[in-house]
Amino acid sequence: MISNQTFVTIAAFLIGLVLGSFLNVVIARLPKRQSIVSPPSRCPKCKARIRPWDNIPVLSWVLLGGRCRDCRTRISWRYPLVELLAGLLLAALVQRVEHPALLVPHAAFLLALLAVTWIDFDTQTIPDALTIPGLGVGLAASLFGPPGLSAALLGAFVGGASLWLVGYAYERATGVPGMGGGDVKLAAMMGAFLGMGGVFGTIFLASLFGTLFGVVLIARGKGSRRTAIPFGTFLAPAAIALLLYGDSLYGWYRSLVP
Repeated sequence: MISNQTFVTIAAFLIGLVLGSFLNVVIARLPKRQSIVSPPSRCPKCKARIRPWDNIPVLSWVLLGGRCRDCRTRISWRYPLVELLAGLLLAALVQRVEHPALLVPHAAFLLALLAVTWIDFDTQTIPDALTIPGLGVGLAASLFGPPGLSAALLGAFVGGASLWLVGYAYERATGVPGMGGGDVKLAAMMGAFLGMGGVFGTIFLASLFGTLFGVVLIARGKGSRRTAIPFGTFLAPAAIALLLYGDSLYGWYRSLVP
């Protein structure tokens, strides 16, 4: 017999798959300031409307061989990947959420971060439509659980201010634009959900992996020290890791310190 926890986890995974399908629309249309509601999803080549039974996340992509049912145009692997990641994130969340009241706002936070990861990678922009409402949701959620309202307000202020200061100092020193406003608002949203310690941990992890990414680009001759790196693409996954596994990561880090 399936336990209640297993049932809830499976249900969260399936809901995540469905929401991930919608998230693909958000990722494709939001940077272009297009409606995410209409028109319905269509094949970009033949404009055939996606049938309801073709919108079953991941499964339809596999059954159709990653191609449009009508014109057989290849459909990017990113679509099922985003759906699968959304499902896995929500499945992990229901196992680790600290309070039932935090389930919905934390799910919204994780899905927004997943969208930010891809949007910033594609366009080097982070839409305000994700971060500003997300900041409000994070502050509201803090009324019902960690980090608490005062810590959420402090985290939002410190997160946004710290990235703004880094960008300002970098621009003054080099003449090259530093952090964009989207990164600053993203850090404020993360601070509202994670608190000051969480947002600093997120910035540290993102800086570490962003630097490694830049080094690899330079080593492969595809970039230089002035190459712009979509920092949100590293901030968002780091925030996901801190929200879901922050205690484990902090414990592992402390075990390394004598």
